[in-house]
Amino acid sequence: MPHKLNQPLTSKFDEALQLASHLHREQARKGTQIPYVSHVLAVAAIVLDYGGTETQAIAALLHDAVEDCGGRPMLAKIEAQFGSEVAAIVESCTDSFEEGPKRDWNERKEEHLQHLRNCDSASLIVVAADKLHNLTAIERDLGQLGATLWSRFNATPDLQRWYYNAVIEILKERLDNPIVVSLMGIYDQVRPQMTA
Repeated sequence: MPHKLNQPLTSKFDEALQLASHLHREQARKGTQIPYVSHVLAVAAIVLDYGGTETQAIAALLHDAVEDCGGRPMLAKIEAQFGSEVAAIVESCTDSFEEGPKRDWNERKEEHLQHLRNCDSASLIVVAADKLHNLTAIERDLGQLGATLWSRFNATPDLQRWYYNAVIEILKERLDNPIVVSLMGIYDQVRPQMTA
């Protein structure tokens, strides 16, 4: 018999699930036919698995909405519908607020790392879950595609390695959650293959 939750998810989670599905419905994961919504569902599941709150799980469902679906106006919509805490977490997961072509990858990632060093700690479990799912997908696809996998990304494997390493160092310092150990474990599997 299943145990009862102390704090069950509310209809706000349902709303976020519906919005995420609507926003990402026609998108696929980079270089694949996998529906993009699978990523946000996985990130939300990981957040909940590692003890995250409903607020963090809602932000996980919407963590790519600003970057991929409307920039700052989308962030304002998320804040109006789900509150400032969700919006702040989504903002911490976003490295591009402009619609249309994105700025230089290095510049965006440097800014994002600086933000992660100072953002509210509630954001960090969502950031960790996002990176954990991304690295899990990379590990799976490396097994099937080998080094050709890297051609689907906007940055070289060396730059990817630098970025993931920097994010993990920040999380090790700022996030007291077993998710960091899981993230380090998958990164250790992928890192040796992060070469051009």
